[in-house]
Amino acid sequence: MPLEVVVAAIGLLGVITYAILAGADFGGGIWDLLAWGPRRTQQREAIAHAVGPVWEANHVWLIFIIVILFTGFPTAFAALSVGLFAPFHLALLGIILRGAAFVFRAYSPQAEQKPSQSSQRWGTIFGAASVITPVILGMALSAVSAGQLRVINGVVQSEGIVWLTPLAIAMGLLALALCAYLAAVYMTLETRDELQADFRQRALLAGTAVVGLSLLSLPLLYFTAQHLWEGLISIRAAPVLTIGVLAALLSGWALLRWRFQLARGAAIVQISCLLAGWGIAQYPYIIYPDVTLAAAAAPRSTLVFILVALPLGLLILLPSLWFLFKVFKSAPIDDL
Repeated sequence: MPLEVVVAAIGLLGVITYAILAGADFGGGIWDLLAWGPRRTQQREAIAHAVGPVWEANHVWLIFIIVILFTGFPTAFAALSVGLFAPFHLALLGIILRGAAFVFRAYSPQAEQKPSQSSQRWGTIFGAASVITPVILGMALSAVSAGQLRVINGVVQSEGIVWLTPLAIAMGLLALALCAYLAAVYMTLETRDELQADFRQRALLAGTAVVGLSLLSLPLLYFTAQHLWEGLISIRAAPVLTIGVLAALLSGWALLRWRFQLARGAAIVQISCLLAGWGIAQYPYIIYPDVTLAAAAAPRSTLVFILVALPLGLLILLPSLWFLFKVFKSAPIDDL
């Protein structure tokens, strides 16, 4: 297998890991913003307890993706930095605002056991940034597949705002719904009793939204992104996506049957297969239709260095993350 394909596959694994971990963090912010009912304060407290210890660590996978793209595919990195300058910086702004607001809200003064105006203001910023960021990232992901971001003779050329199309908006909303679904499913294992029922209800609502937006995206893909459509139904991607669909059905069934461990595992498989299927369908392009993996790849010596250095770095990173999750995610929250 060509080295650039191996490096790209590792980068795609990074994207999947970021979606599974940080996607749930964004989803937590979404449910924080949309908290309702008599236990909305407890819902926000449960989300803060769940997200607080790990949310910064989860962004290490975003850095991992950027490093792989920058070193392994520098010309594609340059083209994406120019062509998607606005959405990338909006997403970066959202990530920074989200983190800052989360911390400022935690240390805002409380008035007689009720959130102060300052706390509510920071909470709104935290929630709004958690909504906007995954939408923008989903729109950017769509832009590299739709064929509207052109790179001709190394120069980025585009007509209009390539990340603001009907398909991109649908993909952005789908990314938002997936984050909300993942977070709600995770939270069913972080809570008990009535709070657990609250998050089960939210998981079912988000799952319904995922199904609806997926169905909406199909005709848009067919009419506006033929390359991606044909790739998704090809023999190489279809089995992966079929597993993803079955996992989605299993996850929904498990939620209805109150089997939350199974629902979480199936949801992880669902999102992993969805992104893996997208990566397979996108092959051999990194920016369709002008930039292939082979054309954008760094010299062979650089790719070899990446493959040699990665295991050494992961030897430090993975045990550290495992210990972090072991310490903070070993038991549900019982005191809320």
